[in-house]
Amino acid sequence: MLQVKEPTLLDKIEARQAVVGICGLGYVGLPLALTFGEKGFPVIGFDIDARKISALEKGESYIRHIDAGRI
Repeated sequence: MLQVKEPTLLDKIEARQAVVGICGLGYVGLPLALTFGEKGFPVIGFDIDARKISALEKGESYIRHIDAGRI
């Protein structure tokens, strides 16, 4: 029987296939999530503030130094 090797975390990181989860999309979390996304990683962001989620869904930035074009 042919055995298929499961990719390791390192394999997934090198292939930009590791999913990055960010809890809290404030002044640290949002720039971090954007940077990982811009480097090609799939990113899942979580925040309990519905206003932040709503702004992101509209492509708007709620942080002054982050341009809406990066959202």
